[in-house]
Amino acid sequence: MTTGAPQLDEHSFAGNLLTTDTVPTHRRREYWREALSRTFGAVDMSVPEEVHSGTIRTAPLGRLQVTMVDGDALEARRTPRLIARGDEDEYVVVKLLSKGVARLEQDARDVGVQPGEVFIYDMARPVRMLLPECFRTKSIVLPRPVLGLRESDLRQITASPLRSDMALGGLLSVYLSRLVDTAGSFRPHTGELLARNVVDLLTVLADEQLGRVSGGTPSGDAVMLLRIRTFIGQHLADPDLTPEVIARAHHISVRYLHKIFEGEDTTVSRWIQSRRLEACRQDLLHREAASRTIISVAHRWGFTSAAHFSRVFRAAYGMSPSEYRAIHRP
Repeated sequence: MTTGAPQLDEHSFAGNLLTTDTVPTHRRREYWREALSRTFGAVDMSVPEEVHSGTIRTAPLGRLQVTMVDGDALEARRTPRLIARGDEDEYVVVKLLSKGVARLEQDARDVGVQPGEVFIYDMARPVRMLLPECFRTKSIVLPRPVLGLRESDLRQITASPLRSDMALGGLLSVYLSRLVDTAGSFRPHTGELLARNVVDLLTVLADEQLGRVSGGTPSGDAVMLLRIRTFIGQHLADPDLTPEVIARAHHISVRYLHKIFEGEDTTVSRWIQSRRLEACRQDLLHREAASRTIISVAHRWGFTSAAHFSRVFRAAYGMSPSEYRAIHRP
């Protein structure tokens, strides 16, 4: 590793590794540029003539991917020429700068980024990112359709760093860092559920930037909702997960908990049930779960009654769990 850089925690990040550490010195520059290009797609990468060390770790998050990069100085450009020929324009990158400083240019904005800040850029439009010294970044790449933001809304949040001392910035910084660190340990569906919380935060951010959120309370409710959704995702397997348990864990009243979910067009209990049903449906699709019984799948995600599980599954998907598995058997 580069002198003075913190060592990667081998136990906290499970994923694929690309590193210059095992590459002969005279080949490191070529290897590092190729590794960066393989990871980030059609981007012009400028790296120093002498590359001392570089490490890229990637891990799946359901159908998405997260990346942690440690390296020397570099400059990355996504040019109109590359946009015209590549397919990376369907993605938005959410990136946390953990170490070093950065400069980002997109959508007529030229901003500096400090450690602990999160920034967003869109691969559909030209972007330039400069990292002038040793750095560490943690990123999640999101398909643009997943965000559900209009083009004009998305432009409001690109190249606008979120400071860690802001409510949304601090939450997103901590959440994204932890999500990247532990990504490889999640089951595919659980990972996607957790990644969805990043999307929710970006939607709130866009609303604030466009003035669709007034005052601090709606934003505070959105942040609390994000925390609660994350908590639910982490405790789906607990059959005793109830609104009372959730409210107590977040030091709020049950009445306030229900109020937060009013804007979601559902109740807390229905949200828990829908997440459990989706987790079970995903299990029924997976080859590795083919040997499990239907009831064991249901119990795994917090359903205690086989009859109740079968009834609500049929209501949600139009057929029984056994019929669904037979049709979609891996």
